[in-house]
Amino acid sequence: MLEVSHVTKKYGKNTACDDVTFTLDSGSLTVLLGPNGAGKSTIMKSIIGFLKYSGSIAVNGIPNKTSEARKVLGYIPEMPSLYSTLTVSEHMEFIARAYKLTNYKERIDMLLTRFELADKKKKFGDELSKGMQQKLNLCLGLLPDPDIILLDEPLLGLDPHAIKELKIMIEEMRKGGKTMLISTHIIDSVDMMWDRTVIMQGGRVKANVTRPEIDGMGKTLEDLFFEVTEGIDRESVSEQAQAEDVPTDENGNTNTAEGGEA
Repeated sequence: MLEVSHVTKKYGKNTACDDVTFTLDSGSLTVLLGPNGAGKSTIMKSIIGFLKYSGSIAVNGIPNKTSEARKVLGYIPEMPSLYSTLTVSEHMEFIARAYKLTNYKERIDMLLTRFELADKKKKFGDELSKGMQQKLNLCLGLLPDPDIILLDEPLLGLDPHAIKELKIMIEEMRKGGKTMLISTHIIDSVDMMWDRTVIMQGGRVKANVTRPEIDGMGKTLEDLFFEVTEGIDRESVSEQAQAEDVPTDENGNTNTAEGGEA
């Protein structure tokens, strides 16, 4: 479905992504895991076509920057970018018209209801809290119902109810045959029905394995992460999570959902 082949992205002398290669199979859920600064957002933006890079990225064998490829690609960025002079409803209408969607009113109502924004339709973008902005960000990205969905740190800023709802929707989309790439640096937040994990650090791919392969090693995803990343220990991850107001348990494990593991 999507093939990233030997992609390198440099900002001056700094290399953000170094010879990154991986493939997303049709209907699969892949987790792009790594600490801050690993190059996850850079490869996401390269896939969606926002950045110039060396190497190649293809969607169904078509270059990712073509109009044909972009029709099936959806992107939910880490940071919402909303218009201060548009209301919630107007944001949704803008995306619907930009994608030339038809019969989209019911889908808009469904998304706003599930993310508890139905009563915020007349609120302007700059009137929303950070969490509400992230919810609207998700609604805007999911509205076109793309075949391939890139989600960059989608759980950050969400309350427990929104986290639970998003995970339910991710599982629904997975069962519906959508191909998803979810980027995160919080290990526990991806304890879901993922099919493959790509672990990055320093712009390089450190591991690219399937869930059965990890299970066959007798390891958890957390075990593999700390094994293949250098200079990252459990204590530092716990401190990073606390600095970002991500709850941890008594053992220092991150916990993004109320009442248990995310």
